Amino acid sequence: MTIELLNRELTPETNQAAAPTLSGDVLGRIGTLETRLARNDREIDAAQAVRYRVFVDEMNATLNPDAMRSHRDIDAYDAICDHLLVVDNAIEGDIEDQIVGTYRLLRQEVALANGGFYSASEFDIEPLLARHPDKQFMELGRSCVLPDYRTKRTVELLWQGNWAYSLKHGMHAMFGCASFAGTQPEEHALALSFLHHTVLAKGDWAVSARPELHCQMDLMPPEAVNARKALTTLPPLIKGYLRLGAMIGDGAVVDHAFNTTDVLVVLPIASISSRYVNYYGADAGRFAS
Repeated sequence: MTIELLNRELTPETNQAAAPTLSGDVLGRIGTLETRLARNDREIDAAQAVRYRVFVDEMNATLNPDAMRSHRDIDAYDAICDHLLVVDNAIEGDIEDQIVGTYRLLRQEVALANGGFYSASEFDIEPLLARHPDKQFMELGRSCVLPDYRTKRTVELLWQGNWAYSLKHGMHAMFGCASFAGTQPEEHALALSFLHHTVLAKGDWAVSARPELHCQMDLMPPEAVNARKALTTLPPLIKGYLRLGAMIGDGAVVDHAFNTTDVLVVLPIASISSRYVNYYGADAGRFAS
């Protein structure tokens, strides 16, 4: 496997890069879909309902009793995070009916003032932060998209929003958990081995799963990994990260509550290639002020 193959598999659809004129707080738009931050508690509640549909109804997650009763995926971090939404304006009805995807964004200054990052429960991120005292990190989490909208263009739109947000707040790097379905890492041996052998975070960007939770990712030797086949097994979100130049931390973590196997994605913004800076930045830069 080479990075060239990865880039060929994940080249942006250039006909989508011609962005329409945007206004107000909209961060990106493709067709009838737009991305922006939640404007009020009602929209955050609707995003939590979408998360419940994906994580519980579809992926069989087990949340705390209050969340299960309310049919909302909700935790303490929701109150301190910003919530990125994907809205389909073609759907008739209220905003609760139009939200088809969401992302939760947490800036370092906010996290440190409120007990730390969510990812720290699974990954030892403190050494990573300590090696970059001059940089500001943002955590991406709770990403989910309704089944009918799990397309390349929806992932593109989420990244349009993330990019605009990072520019606005002067972020230097993004990180966050990305998930494979199920709690048996061996079922994802090809994908995990591919990530370990090709895009493992090293040097100043190295980061590992917490020792007591660490699951090996190099389940297959490099020579046994079929790169093209491995790419087809990656979730679209992880493909989107890799397309931008992301790295993956050492070790996976099984999250029994959410019924997933998690990896940590690390993306220094300076590592994003110029073609993607142009692709996302040409439009998103307007919203950085």
